[in-house]
Amino acid sequence: MKRRPAGSEWLEGRRRLRWLQALLPLALLLVGLALPSAPAPLLPGLKPAWAGPVDWREVPASATGRQWWDAGSLRRDRRGTLSVLSRFQPLSEPEAMQAPQPQPTPTAGSSEAKPRSTRQPLGTLVVMELDCDLRLYRDVSVNGLPRFNATWQPTGGDPLVAATLQEACTAAAGPAIGREPTA
Repeated sequence: MKRRPAGSEWLEGRRRLRWLQALLPLALLLVGLALPSAPAPLLPGLKPAWAGPVDWREVPASATGRQWWDAGSLRRDRRGTLSVLSRFQPLSEPEAMQAPQPQPTPTAGSSEAKPRSTRQPLGTLVVMELDCDLRLYRDVSVNGLPRFNATWQPTGGDPLVAATLQEACTAAAGPAIGREPTA
């Protein structure tokens, strides 16, 4: 019977420890997924985020496209600036504007490929900050990507932005809208 030197036992123990260290994050993830969702969070101070209802309001279309703003997203910050979520959809090619032609229905067992969907893309989601008094706006986020140091600008004759600014500011002047916490 051979005996291992004391150094190799130590090395074997280190290998096992590394193996356990590698499995620990995976084990924690599996345990977290297996736990039922409970009202009390696992980490103190962590609160769930809930998405509110979306209330899209369309402004009159222009030659460049269509635009909507979400009445449920209106918020005022500490400075009184209004923010709103908007969606812009450019007009498609003239061919796509025509009514779709009826497609023959493939028979059962046919190897004919299904036609591609003619659905329009959703467009661009933009979080806009509005200065209702000066009639200025800036895009602070486009498709979820922040635009740091976005500059204030006039609508510049863009009828979609002008209508969005007008309608959102009018709606914000009505009943109380959400205000960011002052803390």
